[in-house]
Amino acid sequence: MVAKKVKVVAWLADVEEHNFPAAQSYLCLIYTEKRAARMVAKLRTAGIVKFKAKDIFRASQLSLVGVSNLHVERDKKKIQSGTDLSPILLVRDEANGKVVVADGYHRMCAVYAFDEDAWIDCKII
Repeated sequence: MVAKKVKVVAWLADVEEHNFPAAQSYLCLIYTEKRAARMVAKLRTAGIVKFKAKDIFRASQLSLVGVSNLHVERDKKKIQSGTDLSPILLVRDEANGKVVVADGYHRMCAVYAFDEDAWIDCKII
């Protein structure tokens, strides 16, 4: 029997709760605690939108984490098994002309490695 090849990435209907404190922790490195808290509050109520993996990478100006990374490998296995991923959390940094990946960087790398044209579910403010 041949294993079924996954053609699309499956996403949860909403962001998992534990992703919001992780996003706030990261955002506190860049912004004040008060501003980071306001951003996370907005992310909680933002709707889910979709962007292609390659476009998020270009907008974030981040490097691709190697597929040998433990977290990326774990997320790649989820994709291959059809397990739903939590949407990623993004913040527009208009002053610097880029997008900050507040949470979901490893998921984004795994999706990009799977298919750079794949749609990524996310919340963006």
